[in-house]
Amino acid sequence: MKKFIILYHAPASAVEQMSKASPEEMKKGMEPWMAWAQKVGDKGDKMVDFGTPLGNGQSVSKSGSSASNSDVNGYTIIRADSMEQAVELLKKHPHLDWADGCKIEVFESLSIPGME
Repeated sequence: MKKFIILYHAPASAVEQMSKASPEEMKKGMEPWMAWAQKVGDKGDKMVDFGTPLGNGQSVSKSGSSASNSDVNGYTIIRADSMEQAVELLKKHPHLDWADGCKIEVFESLSIPGME
């Protein structure tokens, strides 16, 4: 099976709203995510790393670093036989229903000969 890196994108307004949620609201908001993870996990060894939210990003270049303006706010790592299968696992992901403007990117993790 191939490994796929999933990046979650959300507008700043959605991230800010979630940061103001109570612990109970956060727990309730995570219920659909946990159900999705369970469904993916039920398909064998497809869930590699559920991931975490991301924040406080920095953009680094030769000339220095600055606050990132990326709307990436989380990641997950899964296994699938193909990109098509990975996309199929993501079609009903709860992140897509979180707020207007939310999207998911998925990338295949490519192996480097001699570095596996």
